[in-house]
Amino acid sequence: MVDAGSHPQVEPVPIRGLPERGHVLCHGFIESVTYVPATQVAAFTVMVTDHDIPAGATRARISPSTATAVPALPAESSAAPSAGTGRNRLSMTQRGRLRVIWLGRRRVPGIDAGTEVRLEGMLTVRDGVPTMFNPRYEILSRQENQ
Repeated sequence: MVDAGSHPQVEPVPIRGLPERGHVLCHGFIESVTYVPATQVAAFTVMVTDHDIPAGATRARISPSTATAVPALPAESSAAPSAGTGRNRLSMTQRGRLRVIWLGRRRVPGIDAGTEVRLEGMLTVRDGVPTMFNPRYEILSRQENQ
């Protein structure tokens, strides 16, 4: 286990401000949960978004070199520039979403749609979507009815 003094405490980055790759601490809301059938390899997958960006709305991009907002792109834009190559190309329409996968798990207690979470882990791009495998997580809130 890593002691608390080895990593400086930083503020979580919103999902739309994530870099393309690297170690990140981010904050968002579970948008959807995917369960796999018992006949498939166990993997629990969720999509995380910033709560203040409605689906299909225009999303602002964050320039990684200057950390400032640059002109927004429509979510439907297919002419958006991409980074990377092949199946690991990051679609700019996916900048406001993060796929989180817990390998070897069919369920993660407390992780449901609508839950606010803080995630820490290594970020990569899989099939054009920013993806984090087996991150550390902290549940910040739960739905009121549960």
